Amino acid sequence: MNSRRLYLFDIDGTLLNSGGAGSAAMRAAFAHVYGIEDGFASVEFSGRSDLAIITDALDGIGVRGEDLPEAVRRFKRAYYRALPQMMVDRKGRVLPGVNRLLDDLSEDGDATLMLGTGNFRTSAGIKLRHFGIDKYFRGGGFGDRTGHRPTLVGQGIRAANRLAGKHGTVFVIGDTVHDVTAAKANNAVAVAVATGVASRADLEAAGADVVLDTLEEAMRHIGR
Repeated sequence: MNSRRLYLFDIDGTLLNSGGAGSAAMRAAFAHVYGIEDGFASVEFSGRSDLAIITDALDGIGVRGEDLPEAVRRFKRAYYRALPQMMVDRKGRVLPGVNRLLDDLSEDGDATLMLGTGNFRTSAGIKLRHFGIDKYFRGGGFGDRTGHRPTLVGQGIRAANRLAGKHGTVFVIGDTVHDVTAAKANNAVAVAVATGVASRADLEAAGADVVLDTLEEAMRHIGR
């Protein structure tokens, strides 16, 4: 039996609370590029990929089709410039139990730690580096090419398998119903933590295999 275990982590609401730095930086970048103060007024953020979010905002101002890829590239450049200072200004925090969990899992030779996040790869790195927890992760699935969360989770699983070989068990750890459904779509164990916008009841109703109030007791449920 394959004893290797993959832990695929969401970022916002699961590992950290940025204090709204990501959405604030997106709004600042959109205003800088398009001169619109809140291009995301009618756009849902929670649990969605960055690509889906910016695609909706651009669609709202009539940018779509063949014009979309270049518009996304322009937005990304402005977003990556705005985000580091916004992380400083918004004074977010690493969520309870995260550092201890990552330390414990990183010492397990049969564990692979990767990301399954809707963040763009670069913005994911900016957020994790700000709090000094980027060192734990070796890549994953990101929101650069897809707005479909099960697809990006699948990308993370394939990246982990290329890196460390096939894993016997895959845990997808997140704070939204989207994380739960993405785990189920990939035959993974859905570990939901109620540190984001979704309630414990919502996560249980979505079919999560494990629901935690915080990650402080996570090793009891998902450790070796």
